[in-house]
Amino acid sequence: MRQTPNHAPAIGIDFGTTNSSIARIVNAPASGDAQVELVRFPRRDGETESFRSVLYMERVRQDGHMRIGSWTGPAAIEHYLDADKKGRLIQSLKSYLSSSALTGTEILGRHYAFENLISRILTDLRTNAEHQFGAPVRYAMVGRPVRFVGAETEQDEAFALERLRRAFTLAGYDKIDFEMEPIAAAYAYESGLDHDELILIGDFGGGTSDFSLLHVGPGIRRRGRKPEDLLGNSGLGLAGDTFDARIVRKLVSPELGAGTLLHPASKMLPAVPAWIYANLERWHYLSFLRTRNVTEILKSARARAMEPDKIEALIALVDEDLGFQLHQAVQRLKYQLSQSETAEFRFIDGTLDLRKLVTRAEFEEWIADDLLSLENCIDSLFQTTGVNYKNVDRVFLTGGTSFVPAVRRIFERRFGADRVRSGNEFTSVARGLALRAEESLQQS
Repeated sequence: MRQTPNHAPAIGIDFGTTNSSIARIVNAPASGDAQVELVRFPRRDGETESFRSVLYMERVRQDGHMRIGSWTGPAAIEHYLDADKKGRLIQSLKSYLSSSALTGTEILGRHYAFENLISRILTDLRTNAEHQFGAPVRYAMVGRPVRFVGAETEQDEAFALERLRRAFTLAGYDKIDFEMEPIAAAYAYESGLDHDELILIGDFGGGTSDFSLLHVGPGIRRRGRKPEDLLGNSGLGLAGDTFDARIVRKLVSPELGAGTLLHPASKMLPAVPAWIYANLERWHYLSFLRTRNVTEILKSARARAMEPDKIEALIALVDEDLGFQLHQAVQRLKYQLSQSETAEFRFIDGTLDLRKLVTRAEFEEWIADDLLSLENCIDSLFQTTGVNYKNVDRVFLTGGTSFVPAVRRIFERRFGADRVRSGNEFTSVARGLALRAEESLQQS
């Protein structure tokens, strides 16, 4: 018998562009010191509280017949890396929720509706949670960005939200409620407070960066939350994936022939069309390049290019479908540059051997326009609300991009380093959503 929302455990689900996580309230004593339990997902080298939002599909033989097998999360990555003949590894589905042009896609000769692909990931999130909790999960508080990637109008926002709701329904959830992801992060931060504060939350995901300005604290909880406690929010479709794309464009693509010209006899035209390199900037697009047409373009470019060895390296990257490995190398560089002023980019796989020393200053120059967009988004929030920077008690940053020093400096310049905090960067939204779910259930 399915549980109704009123009798369901308080579950929070952070379905992210890159990573997802699930949390529940174990108990909620009158003091408000609720304990939060995160779902732990199995993988070969142990367990993780962060579930990669990926789907991998390949043809497998079963009982003498070929069928299409599918895996999600850590298992998807493991099957992809193990496969001699790669299937399709799909990531960042959340980034396409607002696109009415994308209703579905063909994978391995079969058509799949877009919502069904997302629901496959959401189903495994649910079944993992049910296995650990020992109880059905049919109700959840689900995070959503302030602005969906690509949404230009309120109609786009509503379209994206409804598609996400349908995907959860297909995945076996009877009822879901939505909460802004930065608001959820505020709930997680508030759980450790013994006094009231005016805080700015910065939530940096893979596809979006969201900001909320609100009053939180035990006094707010006791008197009951009011709509005016949330002073305002803002967001934009720019975050970790964008920074990764800049590294590929500035560092990797030139080593794979971007900018390489054909011989003078061919009027000095670019050897390879720019759209091929644009696909490299989103590593999960790489499989789209494994077509006969692209193969012919690259082989023709190699034969006529002034730097054929670089085109050969690009061919190897596409043929061996090394997008995930390239992504991992980019992530390592970004992490190392967050720890030190200089780091070596190393991408060694198969026939490819790319190494280059990169300074933090170079990286920050590559993302300068993106940093400016973040600053403008934050400043517009304060202009709209009329709040002075000096009146903010704390700034709480969450998400992987919050580790980037240049991003952190944006807040330190405005608020001072002593007011900037962070913690549980990859799971704070799920924790806060569980707390928000508990509050909602108590009120219903």
